[in-house]
Amino acid sequence: MDKFKKPQENKMGTMPINRLLISMSVPMMISMLVQALYNIVDSIFVAQIDEKALTGVSLAFPVQSLMIAIAVGSGVGINALVSRRLGEKRFEEANQTAENGIFLNMLHYLLFAGLAILFMKQFFLSQTNDPEIIRHGQEYLYVISFFGLGKFLQITFERLLQSTGLSFYSMISQGAGAVINIIMDPILIFGLLGLPAMGTKGAAIATVIGQSIAASLGLYFNLKYNKELQFSLKKFQPRLQILKDIYAIGIPSILMMSLASFLNLAMNNILIAFTPTATAVFGIYFRLQSFVFMPIFGMNNGMVPIIGYNYGARKADRIKEVLRLGVKYALSIMFIGTILFQLFPEQLLSMFNASPEMLKIGIPAMRIISTHFIMAGFTIVMSSSFQAFGLGKYSLIISLIRQVIVLLPVAYFMAQTGDLNLVWWAYPISEAVSVIVCLFFLRVVTKNIINRLDDSDGHQGEKRKMKESNQQVIKAEK
Repeated sequence: MDKFKKPQENKMGTMPINRLLISMSVPMMISMLVQALYNIVDSIFVAQIDEKALTGVSLAFPVQSLMIAIAVGSGVGINALVSRRLGEKRFEEANQTAENGIFLNMLHYLLFAGLAILFMKQFFLSQTNDPEIIRHGQEYLYVISFFGLGKFLQITFERLLQSTGLSFYSMISQGAGAVINIIMDPILIFGLLGLPAMGTKGAAIATVIGQSIAASLGLYFNLKYNKELQFSLKKFQPRLQILKDIYAIGIPSILMMSLASFLNLAMNNILIAFTPTATAVFGIYFRLQSFVFMPIFGMNNGMVPIIGYNYGARKADRIKEVLRLGVKYALSIMFIGTILFQLFPEQLLSMFNASPEMLKIGIPAMRIISTHFIMAGFTIVMSSSFQAFGLGKYSLIISLIRQVIVLLPVAYFMAQTGDLNLVWWAYPISEAVSVIVCLFFLRVVTKNIINRLDDSDGHQGEKRKMKESNQQVIKAEK
């Protein structure tokens, strides 16, 4: 159809890779850092209510993180498929993928709202019998679940913007939601500006307000600026094959993100056998490391559509350049993070009012765990790249090794020695194993996929034509 013909190719197929990667990644890196800041600030405000309020919200976190995992994982599938269809010039199918992606995450919202009705109380009772903690947890999670549509739509619209290279608008919507959340937290929690104090319920309301505004901005930016997608829900029809394709790429991401919650629970059980302070140190580390890892995740959000587009356009040279630069930038960021954790662990811990015992445990812990940062930078970039090729199973295997298959058994085995410092070494050990597996997968992908692309518009196609021409000349001379 004429309306789907594009006179000019998307910038992901033409712009110099370094400039393209920076332009698409930096906005996402900034927005991810804002999200990391929000997570810390949000916890600080809730903790000012009382310790039981913070505990109740913490117990609700696994469900909240699972909602985000499903929304983001599905978003990865939507992003990769839309960008690939655009690269293949299949514009109508790109629109259909966008429409089905929105529909899918709306179904996910309804699923969690229904589960909240059925299993909310049992979920908290399985973790504690304290009625005050349960009250705080239920107040928070009820709001997050019943009014969580904004979160699912926010992530969907952000991924659609990213899939066409409009990461700047994605950053604006996500950043605006986070900032509004931070501003509304003290107002609704403590009852400022004449409003009643709503406690943990106020924290949840602030969260869904921020998510809903971010979703509204995402929809507006898509309709106004995303010219390559003309999706319309009025004529929408669910397409089972598209939903399957989204899940084929997205489910590994969903599982990978869900692993983080499982890892935290398992590590807490291992560490609390030593002392509750060890568990607190691990919690602080997890918050601090987000400032190092979040920029990598933001860059990955920029890389995936670039790889997906050029994979669809069969431009092997551009794909290789994206991978090279992505690894280079990731290693640089992780190197800086490693230096900070190695040189300033005491200062980092002191931001959380660390006790002498916490410093005694935390300083060596920060230094040991951070030795895996540089290796993690490589594996995280490669894992996301495999998803852009539709090889979500490779990404899942790497994440399982990093967070479950190797890490947890090693941590448990080290704990049996009675030396807490040995437990922290599970991180660099598991990361080293994942690097080896990652290198093997990269070799397979390069040989069987990237090198086989017919880059008729790039250097590889020209080299093949020149080689064939030379062979013909030599044959004629003979």
